[in-house]
Amino acid sequence: MFERILVATDGSALSEQAVSKAIDLSLLSGAELHVLTVAHLEPHSYFEGSTVFSQRQIDDAHHRSVAAAQGLVDAVKANALAKGVRSVQAAVAKSNQIAESIIEHAKVHHCDLIVMASHGRRSLTRMLMGSETLHVLTYSHTPVLVLR
Repeated sequence: MFERILVATDGSALSEQAVSKAIDLSLLSGAELHVLTVAHLEPHSYFEGSTVFSQRQIDDAHHRSVAAAQGLVDAVKANALAKGVRSVQAAVAKSNQIAESIIEHAKVHHCDLIVMASHGRRSLTRMLMGSETLHVLTYSHTPVLVLR
């Protein structure tokens, strides 16, 4: 059925449901599980005003973001291995382009399926923030399982 499954996580409750389903699918099919999260390169949003950060503050925020992201994927990896998944790869992409990072990881690692959550944002919020899930669905050549 599947040889490699990629699960994209951001640590949210919905994302944790996607992780759980990806682990179950991996166990059922004997697939290798790839766990990915994306650590943002920029420590703030353009909508937060005109606050100016020093390079040191930016570097510190980036290091904290990467460390938190690594902790997240390491925890998912440990959980999957404890449940019996045969092989788990944990990765942190450092990028501001979340959807593109997910698509690229799936392509480079020849994943058969991408599993991710949809946060179900509607109307103005979706228009302002965009939808990473929709972007992955639209541009990925790898099948995508969306959980909500």
